Amino acid sequence: MSNLIAPSILAADFANLQKDIEMVNNSEADWFHIDIMDGVFVPNISFGMPVLKAITKHATKTIDVHLMIVNPDQYIQTFADLGATILTVHYEACTHLHRTVQGIKAAGMKAGVALNPHTPIAVLEDIIADLDLVCIMSVNPGFGGQSFIENTYKKVSQLKHLIEFSKSACQIEIDGGVTDKNANALIEAGATVLVAGSYVFGSENPTETIADLKNSIG
Repeated sequence: MSNLIAPSILAADFANLQKDIEMVNNSEADWFHIDIMDGVFVPNISFGMPVLKAITKHATKTIDVHLMIVNPDQYIQTFADLGATILTVHYEACTHLHRTVQGIKAAGMKAGVALNPHTPIAVLEDIIADLDLVCIMSVNPGFGGQSFIENTYKKVSQLKHLIEFSKSACQIEIDGGVTDKNANALIEAGATVLVAGSYVFGSENPTETIADLKNSIG
């Protein structure tokens, strides 16, 4: 399984969004990572369905949608209709997580679960076999540009052991504070998908930054 790079569109230039979407299309990036925030589950509002529809109109790669919202179940079919390939919900936002995961799969998408920094890996023991992806938050969710939380390495290693023990095909995604300084260590710990926002879009040459990051993780 090759290691993947997923630029986070939350850090893109919203005044020139099509330009940044086309940059990612033409780069060595593998996925588009789309953060949907509601201002309730996290203390920020990002963008909603009309912007996602505009993104999927131009994007030519996997659409990885990360919901940081309450009551995600009521929007599952909507995100499927908008073109999401992967739909990730937060463990902390789902009262009936198994039902939510099954709903995502029934709508034709791959199912992911995200964990906040304080949430232990052990909560996934009974659901890991049903998941396609686990997103470990390496910053507190809600805002881009935060510093990486060092305890993430330990959680990635624990998750890798759980996946191997349960013989799951689940991928491990890291979201928050990813740079060239920690990318290799995250891959060595077991991560397979790295989300990079500010590091990519804040650089002088995002295409080159993506290529360097992709080459560095193999």
